[in-house]
Amino acid sequence: MTFDGQREGEEVLFIFRRHILTAKKGLFFLIIMSVLGILPLIMWPGDSRMFWIFLGAFAIGVLGALYSYILWYFSIYIVTNERIRQVVQKGLFRKTVVDLDLDKIQSISMNVPGIFGGIFGYGTIVVQTGVGDLVISMVSHPKKVHNKLQNAERNSNG
Repeated sequence: MTFDGQREGEEVLFIFRRHILTAKKGLFFLIIMSVLGILPLIMWPGDSRMFWIFLGAFAIGVLGALYSYILWYFSIYIVTNERIRQVVQKGLFRKTVVDLDLDKIQSISMNVPGIFGGIFGYGTIVVQTGVGDLVISMVSHPKKVHNKLQNAERNSNG
């Protein structure tokens, strides 16, 4: 696999994302729009125009959910043999990229926040460096990602 900005001789070790639950705002928006669309159907059951209002509200809800999913899908963490690259999609046409060289890492820690983190399989990973911390919240399979990050950091330092 290659990515935009990849250096010569740099190899991608693995890629991970935050948990899909980070896109929950889109699902809530879809539910709210569906309920708002159903209300006119209930209030005026014989009026066929209310069905079109429901479809419009539902379509807007689907677009909101799709937008939220796109932001989640294109926000990734790329771990190579040299660095961690954080790509965060901020909008349809805007993203931020942060690189952290593996040799700058001082420690990597992980925690699973309570019962919901355990049930849904997400946690927080903190990568500590001399200039600051990279906090990655709601990571899917945090134990597995933590171990892979530690192995990548250990292998980069020889």
